Amino acid sequence: MALVESTMVPLGTEAHDFNLDGTDGNTYSLTSFTHSEIIVIVFMCNHCPYVKAVLQRLINLQNEFINKGVQFIGINSNDAINYPDDSLENMKIMAKEKKFSFPYLFDPSQSTAKKYNAVCTPDLYVYGENRKLIYRGRVDDNWEHQEKVTKKDLKLALENILTGKLIASEQIPSIGCSIKWKTP
Repeated sequence: MALVESTMVPLGTEAHDFNLDGTDGNTYSLTSFTHSEIIVIVFMCNHCPYVKAVLQRLINLQNEFINKGVQFIGINSNDAINYPDDSLENMKIMAKEKKFSFPYLFDPSQSTAKKYNAVCTPDLYVYGENRKLIYRGRVDDNWEHQEKVTKKDLKLALENILTGKLIASEQIPSIGCSIKWKTP
């Protein structure tokens, strides 16, 4: 498991549209979330130990903020041929077992991950109502041991966005497994 650090896309970058199938049988695009003031796009997958370690934290954050205008969106861009755990069928199983409270979308062409400059799982992007990037960083300061977390970066960013406070200009990259790119 090679550790990869996310690319820190500049704040203010606009969200890129997508058209992806979800584990719930629906197809989603950015316009599917116009009712949400804030969207949190998380590039993730089924098999990555970094994602597995923070997954319940992401689900809990969605549950905490869903009635405050925040919508999480999980996107799996891994090569499902060479990594069958990350197939749409296995995504459906995981979403059901873990009771996902957000859409989990499949990016089989990997074009969405490339547009966003995503490189690892989990890789986080938070956009405001005008769909400009306002937070780009990690979930918290201890991916491996939730009980040792001392700084909840994503939660604090969401609270600050919702209350109109400034977000720290220093944002710490997320870390995780590399996206499993298809070989040409």
